[in-house]
Amino acid sequence: MSMLLKAEALFARFSIWIGYFSAALLLLLVVNVFYDVVMRYLFNDVSIGMQELEWHLYSMVFLFGVAYALQTDGHVRVDVLYEKASPKTRAIIDIFGTVVFLWPFCFLVADYGIDFAREAWELGERSGDPGGLPYRWVIKSMISISFVCVLISSFGFLLGAVNELLGLKVRKHEEPEV
Repeated sequence: MSMLLKAEALFARFSIWIGYFSAALLLLLVVNVFYDVVMRYLFNDVSIGMQELEWHLYSMVFLFGVAYALQTDGHVRVDVLYEKASPKTRAIIDIFGTVVFLWPFCFLVADYGIDFAREAWELGERSGDPGGLPYRWVIKSMISISFVCVLISSFGFLLGAVNELLGLKVRKHEEPEV
């Protein structure tokens, strides 16, 4: 097995681990919403902290799920043109898109997110609602962390395209159902 294929497999394992992490967060979100609904409608008790935890968990599921979506080829692109292209052309498009669009975007958002979280930490930002969650910097720091994960996953995606371009493997693309 070539070194490029091994490297791609390593990044793929990372992306799959991020997918498991997102799935676990989704299960926590379901439990949280269930608890919130039961408490609200059966016991007429509302917890602002639990409601805020819902959007914290939802945000994390979405943010970290992007890295997994990249690995599973579930991300957005112009499929009308892409699906009609040859495998080599697809690989070139993926390499170009990763380097020119995805990487700069990841660096931009991760860098912005660091300042965003640092400012929240320095200000001691917390929920504006009584009973809300403290430490708003924690959820804000997930922005940078998740985009670093997307960046790491993108190396596997890029290596998959390079491996296909070099003829080391053939990536699978599902045909659209008619």
